[in-house]
Amino acid sequence: MPTSRLIASTVLSLAVLAALPPAMAGAAPKATPQAAGAFSNAELARLKKAAQRVTILRDKWGIPHVFGKTDADAVFGMVFAQAEDDFNRVERNYINAMGRLAEVEGEKEIWRDLRMKLYIDPADMKAKYTASPAWLQKLMNAWADGMNWYLASHPQVKPKLLTRFEPWMALSFSEGSIGGDIESINLKQLEAFYGKRPAPALAMADPGKGFDKEPQGSNGFAIAPRRTAGKHALLMINPHTSFYFRPEVHMVSEEGLNAYGAVTWGQFFIYQGFNERLGWMHTSGGGDVIDEYLETVNEREGKFFYKYGNEERAMRSKTIVLPYRTADGMASRSVTAYFTHHGPVIREEGGKWVSVKMMDDPVHALEQSYGRTKARDYAAFLKVMDLRTNSSNNTVYADADGNIAYFHGNFVPRRDPRFDWTHPVDGSDPATEWKGLHEVKETITVFNPKSGYISNTNNWPCTGFGASSPDCAAYPKYMWSLPQNARGIHAERVLHDAQNLSLEGLIGKAYDPYLTAFEPLLPALLKDWDALPQGDALKTRLAEQVALLRAWDLRWAVDSVPTSLAVYWGQEMVKEAATRARAQQVPVVDFIQTRLGAAERLDALSRASDKLQADFGSWKTPWGEINRFQRPSGEVELHYDDSKASIPVAFTSANWGSLASFGMTAKQTTKRIYGDRGNSFVAAVEFGPRVRARSILAGGESGDPKSPHFMDQAEMYSRGQFKDVLFYKEDIEKQLERKYHPGQ
Repeated sequence: MPTSRLIASTVLSLAVLAALPPAMAGAAPKATPQAAGAFSNAELARLKKAAQRVTILRDKWGIPHVFGKTDADAVFGMVFAQAEDDFNRVERNYINAMGRLAEVEGEKEIWRDLRMKLYIDPADMKAKYTASPAWLQKLMNAWADGMNWYLASHPQVKPKLLTRFEPWMALSFSEGSIGGDIESINLKQLEAFYGKRPAPALAMADPGKGFDKEPQGSNGFAIAPRRTAGKHALLMINPHTSFYFRPEVHMVSEEGLNAYGAVTWGQFFIYQGFNERLGWMHTSGGGDVIDEYLETVNEREGKFFYKYGNEERAMRSKTIVLPYRTADGMASRSVTAYFTHHGPVIREEGGKWVSVKMMDDPVHALEQSYGRTKARDYAAFLKVMDLRTNSSNNTVYADADGNIAYFHGNFVPRRDPRFDWTHPVDGSDPATEWKGLHEVKETITVFNPKSGYISNTNNWPCTGFGASSPDCAAYPKYMWSLPQNARGIHAERVLHDAQNLSLEGLIGKAYDPYLTAFEPLLPALLKDWDALPQGDALKTRLAEQVALLRAWDLRWAVDSVPTSLAVYWGQEMVKEAATRARAQQVPVVDFIQTRLGAAERLDALSRASDKLQADFGSWKTPWGEINRFQRPSGEVELHYDDSKASIPVAFTSANWGSLASFGMTAKQTTKRIYGDRGNSFVAAVEFGPRVRARSILAGGESGDPKSPHFMDQAEMYSRGQFKDVLFYKEDIEKQLERKYHPGQ
């Protein structure tokens, strides 16, 4: 059992009370172990002194604007404010990042924990922390101090596991993407290998990149001054993540830090955002940067060896202990993990072991993640990009000098292009080794395109810049991994001829209601129906539906019946085609657009009509009656309920080409669709002499249902209506809700 579980509950001592702010003295009866057992009086006094150097200004939306003398002060206050808003999500992110989720959730999570522990070892992270630059150590120290001061000054809070944060822990979660590289390792295959269970069929265990799921990704747009009304560069920040994945934060110091935007819960850098001089937006899906190796393994006297060139090398092994919670307390399981020089072994395939190689450089990753927030111009930003540790994302950039830029990926290993890197390669062949990293200038980049605009929607980099789009054929195939998508086609259209764009005009483009995915589908359906003979029962049954769809302008709206019918029709086709799409490694929307027959399309429309009729009493139900926003609780896993209040939302899943995305990933137990992924934090920024920005959050800043900021942005969110960002202190103070030092 972890030490934290053994610390007995106790009442705060008088000495500890003296170290806390006066307002906390009355909280003594609610004291928990971390308040008295984890922190000494001297430590509490030090933390209180650090808190006095930080001021948090909460505006009328509850957004924390954190001001500190140093960057470390700002980090202290910024993570403290996050913990105030949703400590549960902060703690859970680090429990998961360190491979300790089973200690909270039970044995079912041990394989997820093993996956993390193949890379995250506390001893290794502590050594990396010790060897990291002094400036970064200061920030990690401040991060831990801010979290620990939150626990000490909030004795009513009961952590699920982490009663003390240590500076090295920041290295376990150094990249803010929604799906880190480690998560690409398939858990069922990992369990099959190390749990000695039958391996699942590969096609079913790993359906690929979003074949029939709600898309994970984002939209990023940058507009050059010559296309804007104010002659200033514009940036659209539109991540499509799970809702409540990132709050909105502002952090300022007297050392040149002044960053605003979205932060992944618990991290101390703005992940997607801007400062007074420039802004950055990340979209998922750059190059192919994770590779698998087929290892030829032999066993001799209980030891394993693998072939490499003309030699055999000893397989490195490591015992990993996996504690997990049970109804009777704690238990544990030990696994012997194996490693080649490529990386950990993660599964078996065709009689060979499969190892995986990916970026594993948390110190430089954290340096890059934080460093971009302080860049003042393109040259400084490019210098940060030269660290080359942003492995899972593209970057869309704009600045106050009028520059716009795009980086397709950042960490790109140099490899022999003769090999197909989308499949496992022969680990025994030295020719398959990585040969260092491509320099940034060798990757697919765009700087100030003549077209005057940049867009990326998790699609290829071959379009999205008009006539200035890169020639993908000039680069190794591994530099881009995803195809074009319906959003990419849509974005190119709305930006291609855009002129005199204002900030509000850019928001309008980002919420354009057209659904490009139905362009090839609807004409095919109409042709199918027209071809049915007169008197055919199906032709008669679908006549009214087809007439509505024939007249539809392919635009979503809350009062649109064709939107409901088309989306349900599309969903039925996806269900029908998903297995075949997986088997052929084709995105399912592409599959239904190009490979379904007339009977399948018509039958899907019939089933869609029946489902709408059964669930809502009529297939003529407007989209806003079906597609809803609901935030029933502050829990990470939400359970939706048709009997509870909800708000209509017009925009649809990104699968159908909607630039504004609203989709459901939770298992649907309701009749209505309740979005939980898509537009979450969205911001539009204009880089004039004074930065002007507008933003919106799904729901609100706080994860506490009792907070006025739990749902105060929900109605605006559902309408695509943005609030003004309060970036300058004088503006914040005019709309100030509360001003305080952490812990007051």
